[in-house]
Amino acid sequence: MKILIVDDSSTMRKIVMRTLRQAGYDGADIREAGDGVEGLAALDESEVDLIFSDVNMPNMNGLEFVKELRGRDGSASTPVVMVTTESGTDAMDEARSLGASGYVVKPFTADKLRDVLEGVLS
Repeated sequence: MKILIVDDSSTMRKIVMRTLRQAGYDGADIREAGDGVEGLAALDESEVDLIFSDVNMPNMNGLEFVKELRGRDGSASTPVVMVTTESGTDAMDEARSLGASGYVVKPFTADKLRDVLEGVLS
């Protein structure tokens, strides 16, 4: 499985990566991007099976990233899990309306991440 983590915090990217490994995805090919612009560039180089994206990022935030992603032929159906500190239903509803497949609120556990992934990937 190829996974892309899009987050402006290198620390958070490492946390998501470590949590994915704890959740049973230790064999995954995990790639990183620092914002939505870098995320789209990474997808130009190679398609992925799953994307984790922060919402609040410079240059191109997570919602703009999902909107751009859904307009692309090769990535229109790639599952995207939003990872953010925003727990309000408005943010979740907007992310889903743009095409996000799931939502994880920081901080999260390996069990919570695994539950969201099982829902998204089933």
